[in-house]
Amino acid sequence: MARFRVEKDSLGELEVPQEALWGAQTQRAVLNFPVSGLRLPREFIRALGLIKASAAEVNAELGLVDAGAAAAIAAAALEVAEGRHDAQFPVDVFQTGSGTSSNMNANEVIAHLASKAAGRAVHPNDEVNYGQSSNDVIPTAIHVAAALACEESLLPALKHLQKALERKAASLAGQVKTGRTHLMDAMPVRFDQEMGAWAQQIRYGRDRVAMALERVRLLAQGGTAVGTGINAHPRFALRFARNLSKRTGVKFKPSPDFFESLSAQDAAVELSGQLKTVAVSLMKIANDLRWMNSGPLAGLGEIELPALQPGSSIMPGKVNPVIPEATAMVAAQVIGNDAAITVAGQSGNFQLNVMLPLIAHNLLESIRLLANVSRLLADKSIAGFKVREAHIGEALSRNPILITAANAVIGYEKGAAIAKQAYKEGRPVLDVAREQTGLDEETLRRLLDPAALTEGGIHGGGGGAGG
Repeated sequence: MARFRVEKDSLGELEVPQEALWGAQTQRAVLNFPVSGLRLPREFIRALGLIKASAAEVNAELGLVDAGAAAAIAAAALEVAEGRHDAQFPVDVFQTGSGTSSNMNANEVIAHLASKAAGRAVHPNDEVNYGQSSNDVIPTAIHVAAALACEESLLPALKHLQKALERKAASLAGQVKTGRTHLMDAMPVRFDQEMGAWAQQIRYGRDRVAMALERVRLLAQGGTAVGTGINAHPRFALRFARNLSKRTGVKFKPSPDFFESLSAQDAAVELSGQLKTVAVSLMKIANDLRWMNSGPLAGLGEIELPALQPGSSIMPGKVNPVIPEATAMVAAQVIGNDAAITVAGQSGNFQLNVMLPLIAHNLLESIRLLANVSRLLADKSIAGFKVREAHIGEALSRNPILITAANAVIGYEKGAAIAKQAYKEGRPVLDVAREQTGLDEETLRRLLDPAALTEGGIHGGGGGAGG
């Protein structure tokens, strides 16, 4: 039989599991919101612990909270930040829109731990939550958690992927392949050009995330209930941001407008949008890899991805592009998360957004998924794939689109006729061009050299739109 103790809040008494560190308000939330079984993520709980520790230390410096109690609160809060009490945060993601239940969960757990250390009762509201409100703590926790997750995990992971792409591109410099537009054969490109484009996408993605973080590092803490800062010391916000910055190594600042920071979540929406852009880039790269790896006999068969696991429970020897597939699924999830965050961002009714836990959950999930899959893609796909050079060379020599380079000499119409005949007869375009143009082989080889055609410049001319 489970053992319980009786806890009390402003609504009355309530039974709480004997071993729980939380109190009545957390227990009410557990009973009120049996919705998904999803809890707010580790990154968010860490942020709550960091916020409570910094707040306690600043309030002690300002003479607003007893120094002994503040020290006990800060120590307990840092235990929460370190992940030593994650099981004590049972509240569902789908709870009160302000996240009050999670703020009180943190206050009650920290108060329980601090009471033991201080040798007296530490009050969750009057001391742990002094000068704070759920309405500024939860938006601050979203920003702190997202900033730390991006700085410590996502941005390094994207840099790792970018560098892997650049290294692979350099190793394949000079390797020419058939380019494709509309999934149809086009002018030749080099592998290093194709992969350089992927690396540039990731480089831009890093820049976009970094720019969004400029606003994420602005904190709501100090705005308290509605943005006026009621019950917070006038110097609290600045000192809090400095304390938190020193503790984390990330330069946080007080928001220049607490009313905006409480009523809106535009910075989180902006960051989510940039995460979506990164997801789109990853989806493009993953799908290109899948196409290039397709076959190996009946597809493009340009590359061979590392064989990581058997690909079929019925077809022996089949190997699938599992990492690009996982990457594409992550991208789809992040795009979906962004849609939910977009809707949630619109739910700022007057002085408070009321979908904060949903924003926290989806934003942090997107950051975590992108960071994890970027490293997998770099290490288990990009670094180890092999180019099927003979297959690529054969396809390239038979590519009738190479005749485009001779447009300035023979004209578009003659080029089109040569391309059609070469394709119809399955012959190298150089052979057909030699028959139809009267140009000598040396001239044609110079005009139609696939490697030279990847360098840009004027190899031909004439009419015709791109594509």
